[in-house]
Amino acid sequence: MNYKDKVVVITGGAQGIGRCIAEEFQKAGATICVIDKQEGSHFVGDLADKQTLERFAQEVIEKHGHVDILVNNALPLMKGIDECSYEEFQYALSVGVTAPFYLAKLFASYFADGASIVNISSSRDRMSQPQTESYTAAKGGIAALTHALAVSLAGRVRVNSISPGWVDTNYTVYEGPDAKQQPAGRVGNPLDIANMVLYLCSDKAGFITGENICIDGGMTRQMIYHGDNGWQLEQ
Repeated sequence: MNYKDKVVVITGGAQGIGRCIAEEFQKAGATICVIDKQEGSHFVGDLADKQTLERFAQEVIEKHGHVDILVNNALPLMKGIDECSYEEFQYALSVGVTAPFYLAKLFASYFADGASIVNISSSRDRMSQPQTESYTAAKGGIAALTHALAVSLAGRVRVNSISPGWVDTNYTVYEGPDAKQQPAGRVGNPLDIANMVLYLCSDKAGFITGENICIDGGMTRQMIYHGDNGWQLEQ
């Protein structure tokens, strides 16, 4: 897929899945604008801060004049009900839901024809482990925000989300139960997500909007009962 001269904005693009997405778009010819808390040559800032978002958006528009693609990927804080404070929960929602909404609003008048937004949610938007409330709430919020934006921006911007399952950002190859428990037979890696992002932003996906695509090796489709199919609950 050719993204020559396309302007791609990626939050949390300095590491992990976000970095892989940025690299794949760059290989395809795109101009990349990254914001991340991690130090580097990109725009460094906290997505929970309103003025930081405004400064970043202003810089992107002043440099490029438009935006073709916005990928909201930044990772919210993960803490559970036992330890997560009110302020920490609010922070997670600010990074995971408010920032994607506000960037879409700031860029609304500058999206080019055929523009696309891809929000990175998580399979935790539909399933949970204990003590993950802040992260899970943020990921559920961005999944719902996706179809709301798709309707509000209809005819101007296509908006979709991806819900990754277990993705090892170090490309570790797992064997044994970690791999075999997954219907796909392996743990995911960042390219599994980046490839779908590039597809969703292409003309090939021109009839897809408001959709959530779960990329989790089939884990959320697998029913698990004690004593069934070799599964055992350890007491």
